[in-house]
Amino acid sequence: MATKSFDMPLPALQRGKACLRCRKRKMRCDGMKPTCQQCVRAKKPELCQYDDGKTKTKTQMLRENIERLEQRIRELEDPDYVSPVVPLQYPQFHRRSESDSSSSTDSPESTVFSTPHSPFPPSVTSSPQEPWVQFHMSPSPTPSDACQMSQQPSAEFAQILVDTFAPHRHQCLLGLHIGRLRDSFTKPLSEQHHPVLTNAIFLWACYLSRPAPLSEHEYHFLNRALEALSDGLQRNQYILDVIQASCLLSIYFLSNGRAIEGSCHATTAASLAMQCGLHGVVAGQTTFESSGAFPPCRLDQPKDAIEQGERILTFWQVFIIDRCWSAILQKPVITPDGPEGCLSAIMPWPQDMKEYELGQINGYHLFSTALSYLEDGVSRLGDSFSAMTLRIKASVLFQHAHHLTCRWEQRRRLNHTDYLSTTENYVGLTLPNTFSDEFQALEQAVSRFLSSQIPIHQLDSAMPEDRQACITAYTLANVAMINLNYSLGDADPGAYEKCLRAARCCVSLVEYIAETDYEFLDPILGPCWSFVVDALVRELFAIETSWPLVSSADVRHEIGTMLYAMNNLGKRFPSVVYSLSKVQKRLSGI
Repeated sequence: MATKSFDMPLPALQRGKACLRCRKRKMRCDGMKPTCQQCVRAKKPELCQYDDGKTKTKTQMLRENIERLEQRIRELEDPDYVSPVVPLQYPQFHRRSESDSSSSTDSPESTVFSTPHSPFPPSVTSSPQEPWVQFHMSPSPTPSDACQMSQQPSAEFAQILVDTFAPHRHQCLLGLHIGRLRDSFTKPLSEQHHPVLTNAIFLWACYLSRPAPLSEHEYHFLNRALEALSDGLQRNQYILDVIQASCLLSIYFLSNGRAIEGSCHATTAASLAMQCGLHGVVAGQTTFESSGAFPPCRLDQPKDAIEQGERILTFWQVFIIDRCWSAILQKPVITPDGPEGCLSAIMPWPQDMKEYELGQINGYHLFSTALSYLEDGVSRLGDSFSAMTLRIKASVLFQHAHHLTCRWEQRRRLNHTDYLSTTENYVGLTLPNTFSDEFQALEQAVSRFLSSQIPIHQLDSAMPEDRQACITAYTLANVAMINLNYSLGDADPGAYEKCLRAARCCVSLVEYIAETDYEFLDPILGPCWSFVVDALVRELFAIETSWPLVSSADVRHEIGTMLYAMNNLGKRFPSVVYSLSKVQKRLSGI
């Protein structure tokens, strides 16, 4: 006797676990992956998709792709449009919870991000997914749960990362003995640098390797460095590592156009350097100790000349970043700029690491930037001619010119608001005596500094590292001259000519930059070149609105040279993209 067969009822699924097709058709789904039985019977396996919150559905990915394409169209149609992101690859990580581990064998999504030869545990291996580098208005990335402090790359992989970073360490001004850094990875954890510093270095190695596969680990090391920062701040013995790491993080964020985060880390580095007395190092001891209920924050005695040299170089790293980027970001400086007491730096000028290896350290001296300019000009800035010393001197000139110009502009707005409407009325404005004296003193200091530099036509014969340092120092000093004279140029033909001459010096300098140099140039050149282009665009507008008509071919060629340089630099540092789009928008209206 034949028996009647009955289909077993499908077990009830937890709400939200059914596939999207069954949900839409209100059918009972068995939740089988990769394809449920309902979709198999209907011969629609390609439509069986799960929205489990762990991975994006095909529909979601298509919609995001459409949004990116529409955004790109807007960027091409309007050069002034500022995209919330720059189209670079953003590594994301698969996040695993305790519930994931039980289903990892039957879910293809759980193995998407694992690679057989990864230097990390499978839970932290990354894969590029979507655009990521955001401008300053964008929030910080959410740290990955998979990034734990205990997870360290292998010693071999750490060596690869250090080797990648070492040729570029001068871009972020890191004064660290690379040989000792390499050796530290073979020592016990207690004898290594704090993870906040090593992960910041690894971050830069991945960042500089874009778009090579190594860059896929960039987001991992960013999270690791940020997570380690809090721990480092709780340990006085690692305070130097925290300062150095904060500098690296600051330049990393600023290079990517994330100004708020970059400013925050720059402020952290400068504040810590001041608090631990790094600016007052004399014969290996700090002069600053906190008072009151808190224990003193100070550095231990350096073990040898190399450690002492690292402290000296770290202070000047902090000083340069604070001086240059404070001017760009329109914020007050934190590092010392006063005549006496804790407001003065008592430091030797920086030297090459090879000199510290030989135990050679220059004599200490009182360094007071404001007095150095206004009393004796560049001659008070010392006799050292190291690459980093050139950067220090140029940075001081750059920041002081910006500060003086801002003071003058603020005074002009407060006391001469009636003159802001037309250029003709601006002719009557003159500098007060105090400002005039400071302007002249600083302008003379800039001129003396520029005259002491290697001639531009001799840059080709210089060593690559020295040539790149000269390019940055020379540019900073010329931009200082532009800033001093730009506002006055509308009323004073002499100031206008000085401003234009300085801009054209920067153009001549760019023409001597080799293609191989762009990979090693300082990120500060991006905003500096924007000042240069502003001066040239003003000249272009003056030529093309004058009568009789004069050819503007030369100045257009100069602007083209600068745009070419900015475009090349923008391939390495996305922050330049914003400045470049603004310049192109201005040019489209002329």
